[in-house]
Amino acid sequence: MGFDSPSHWAIVAVVVLVLFGYKKLPEMSRSVGRSLRIFKTEMKGMTDDDSVRDAAEQPAPTAVVPPTVPPLPTVPVVPAVPVVPPEVPGSAQLAVPPAPAAETPREAPQQQAQG
Repeated sequence: MGFDSPSHWAIVAVVVLVLFGYKKLPEMSRSVGRSLRIFKTEMKGMTDDDSVRDAAEQPAPTAVVPPTVPPLPTVPVVPAVPVVPPEVPGSAQLAVPPAPAAETPREAPQQQAQG
């Protein structure tokens, strides 16, 4: 038995009205609508779960990590000691404070190791 003609649909509508009443039909349609919405969201959640599971099953691409270079050893800096001429008796008036020593350029650690 198929529901091809409109008269079949009319008979089904009358039976539904008699069984449930006209007051219950809007509530039923709301309930069916909510149920369908929940069903659709659950189905979408299941497909999302499937895609997450499939992504987890595939091996993650390995990241290429460049080799680390150990830091070069540091050379301690020794402050230059100024050369003070010996005291000459009677030259107290002419005493000049010593000039600060000029810093000598420091070689890089790589150059020291080579030379």
